[in-house]
This record gives sequence, C-alpha cells and structure tokens, in this order.
Amino acid sequence: MEEALAELRTELTGYCYRMLGSGHEAEDAVQETFEKVWRAAGRFDAERASLRTWVYRIATNVCVDLLRGAARRALPIDLSPASRAGEPFGTLLAAGAEVRPVPDRLVLSPDPATLVVQRESVRLAFVAALQHLPARQRSVLILRDVLCWPAADVAELLATSAASVTSALQRARATLREVAPRPGDVFRPADAGQQDLLKRYCTAFESHDVAGLVALLHEDATTSMPPFAWCLRGRDQIGLAMAAPEAACVGHRLVPVVASGQPAFWQMRPAGDGFAPFALLTLDIVDGRVVNTTTWLETTGWALPVPVAPSLWTLFGPA
Repeated sequence: MEEALAELRTELTGYCYRMLGSGHEAEDAVQETFEKVWRAAGRFDAERASLRTWVYRIATNVCVDLLRGAARRALPIDLSPASRAGEPFGTLLAAGAEVRPVPDRLVLSPDPATLVVQRESVRLAFVAALQHLPARQRSVLILRDVLCWPAADVAELLATSAASVTSALQRARATLREVAPRPGDVFRPADAGQQDLLKRYCTAFESHDVAGLVALLHEDATTSMPPFAWCLRGRDQIGLAMAAPEAACVGHRLVPVVASGQPAFWQMRPAGDGFAPFALLTLDIVDGRVVNTTTWLETTGWALPVPVAPSLWTLFGPA
C-alpha cells in the first residue's frame, strides 16, 4: 500500500489544491488523508472499491470538512478596490482570503498527454473560479472534467447515483460559465513567443527599464502584492508606481520558475555579495501581453532558492 499511496501523492495533492485553493493546505489535507488511510487500512475491502477511489473518498471528506464554514478564497486583485500609484500599502488581506500559488512539481504529473489540461486546471484564475462552487459540486467537476473519472466512479466515491453526479456537474459548469475565470493563456514553456515575452520582461525588470516594462503590459493590466490589500489597475498606474524613486525592485534579479501552471519568477534582492529571495512573482499572459502580475511576499510551503552570486547567474539562456 505504501508504494501505491506514493504514486497517488502528486495527483491527490493537485485534487486537494483545486478544492482548497492553497498549496500549503492541500499538502496538509493529503497528509491527513494518508494518516486516515493507514489507521483504517485493516478495514479496506478491495472487492468493494479500488484503493484509488477509497483514498479519494477520504481526501474529499477531509477537504469538505476544511471548507465547512470557511470564507470563499479569491484572487488578490479581486479582494480590494484599486489603489493609486504612490498610495501606501495600507491594510492586510484577511488571513486565508486569497487563492495562493503552488509549485508545479507538487500537483502536476509529467505525462505530456495531459500536461496542458493540468496546467490550465491549476491556474490561479481557474482555481479561484472553482471556489464559487459548493464543495460537493467542486469535487464532481474536478473529478469529471479535470481528472476524467467516469460518472459511475464519481457516484461510487460520493455514495450517490450517476444521475445525481451528472446533475451536479451540469450545475457546476453553469456556475463556471457565469463566473468565467480571468483570461490567461495556457503556459507552454516551449512556445517561442511566450519565452520571448518573458525574456524581455526579465531584461526590462532587471535593468529597471520602466518604459520597456510598460510596453509589455496590456492597457488594462493589473498588479497586486499580497498579503497587502494594495493593488493597481491600468498600465499607466503600474508605470507610475514602478518609476517612483523608492521602488523596491531596483537592483533585484529574477529567476524563472513555474507556479500553478503559469510563468513565474523568484524575485531576488541584493544581499551581501549575492542575492536572496524576496518574493514570488507570477504572471498572466494573453496574446503576447502581460495582463496581471502578483508579487507574493509570503511563500509558506515553498522551497526557497539559496542565495546566489552574480557570477553563477543564469536565466533563460547563457549568462
């Protein structure tokens, strides 16, 4: 059983992440699930259900319990009214209010046949849209439309009928159409156009070329900096904020990574003779323009990069 559970960990963490909207909470939910599995292992009957279905049933119950009474998570940019460039950061978001990113390695399997769909289904905007669904509908939609479980298997997991599963799925799909996720192209690391845009963004950011950065933004681009409630809407406002003499990003460097199925950078600030982690920067791209950036100042659960020296620096190509 131990080997089978190890093989399920990544997909199960992805399931719990979509349910809960937090990578840290998803890992905790998987750990609690495995503990419950081991305590009940003697009662598992392989003739009544597959191990995978049984484990997912326990994980679903864990997630439903965690969601009971919890406030709906949302994207940081949707949690506050727009600020103006130059205004102080002000108040903090309520604890646990925002959908948070997760390292791809924790939630995405390397199967190239499903990787594009997997990336889209853990994109922050899609996970935020899922939070509009009641817990059971959320589970049905993820199992049916993302993980492609047959209706009969989902019915077995939820101890209901296939007809009830189909009805719940229809309602969930209708809600998602009403709360359409914010736009964002599926991230394809091999896409030359996306890579060129990210390289130009990185170059402009590191050289503090504000005009160059603004040129890469959509005119209605947004930016936010959780856990602060501060956010900006419109590339003109973003440009003014970046051009301010006190801009904190002067001298910072970017290390490319992928988070929640979308392009991201570790933002590194000068520290002694090298650089140390400052924040995780995630981007949303649409048709060759950046439509949103989020600077995550809290990175609980992430494996932070070690400080690096400039002589060791590599980005998308040769140093």
